[in-house]
Amino acid sequence: MTGTRESEVRTLLAGRGLVESPRWHGDRLYFSDWSAHEVIAVDLAGRSEVIARVESLPLCTAWQPDGQLLIVSSTDGLLLRREPDGTLVTHADLGKSGWNDIVVDGRGNVYVDSIGFDMMAGEAYAPGFVSLVTPDVSIRRVADGLAFPNGMAVAADNSTLIVAESYGHSLAAFDMDPDGGLSRRRVWADLGDGTPDGICVDAENAVWYADVPSKRCVRVAEGGLVLQTIELDRGGFACALGGPAGKTLFVVAAEWRDNLPEMVPAGSGQVLAAEVDAPMDVNRLTLVQEWASWPR
Repeated sequence: MTGTRESEVRTLLAGRGLVESPRWHGDRLYFSDWSAHEVIAVDLAGRSEVIARVESLPLCTAWQPDGQLLIVSSTDGLLLRREPDGTLVTHADLGKSGWNDIVVDGRGNVYVDSIGFDMMAGEAYAPGFVSLVTPDVSIRRVADGLAFPNGMAVAADNSTLIVAESYGHSLAAFDMDPDGGLSRRRVWADLGDGTPDGICVDAENAVWYADVPSKRCVRVAEGGLVLQTIELDRGGFACALGGPAGKTLFVVAAEWRDNLPEMVPAGSGQVLAAEVDAPMDVNRLTLVQEWASWPR
C-alpha cells in the first residue's frame, strides 16, 4: 500500500457475494450484493440492513438530490425509485435490458450506461453507450462508442462526467451541457494496464478507481499520474468516499473467478474502509451531512 498504512484499512462487512455500487448517504454506506439481489445499508459499526430486493444483474444505485434512491433493474430495463415506505415504483422505462451503472448530477439529471452487449450470454463485443434521464423523465442517448463503460462520476461543479472504460484501460471525460447532453469527449486519464470498474471523484478533482484483475484501488490525477494505490487481496469492484468528514474511502471487493457461473465464490465479498487525505467534493459532503440530520 502506498501513502496509507495497511493497519488503517479495516473490514467493515464480510461474507457477501459480488458486491458493487457503494454510495454514502446520510450516516450509512449503501451497496449492492448482486449475488443476493439485495441493496444493503451498513453503518460504521458494521451493522447492516437489507433495504431493497431486486432480481437483477447488474444492480446499481444512486441518490437523487431530493434524497430518493434510484435502482437500475437491468434485467427489466427499468429505473426504479424507492418510496419513503420502502416500496419500489417505476421511475423510468429505459428500454431493452443490459444496463449497468448510474450516477446523478446536482441538477437531478440521471446518467445510466450500458456495456452494449450481453457478456454473460457470450455475445460478441459491441461498444457501449450512456443514456440520460432528465428530471421530467425524458430519455435520450447522449454518448456512444465506449469500450465497456463501467463506473461513472460527476465532477464537483457539475460540468464534467467521467466514465470508466474497462476495455479501454482509461477514463473518458465529457462536458455536461446545460440540457444534460454530453459533448467534447476526451481521454481524462490513460491508465496503462489499469482496468477501471467503479470510480469516485474527490475534492481535489482526482479520481479513485477500483480494479478487479489488478486487485487494487488507485487514485489518479487528470492525465493519469498515480497519486496513491491501495493493494487488495481480492478484486476491487467499486469505491466511494463518505463518512462524517467525507474522508473515508469505502471499497467493495470480492474474489473473481470467471470460470464460475456465479463469478465470485460465495462469501468472498467484503466492504473495506480506509481514511484518506482528500475528502469527497464539498457540495456532496454538505448534502450527506444534511441527510444525516434528517429524521428517520
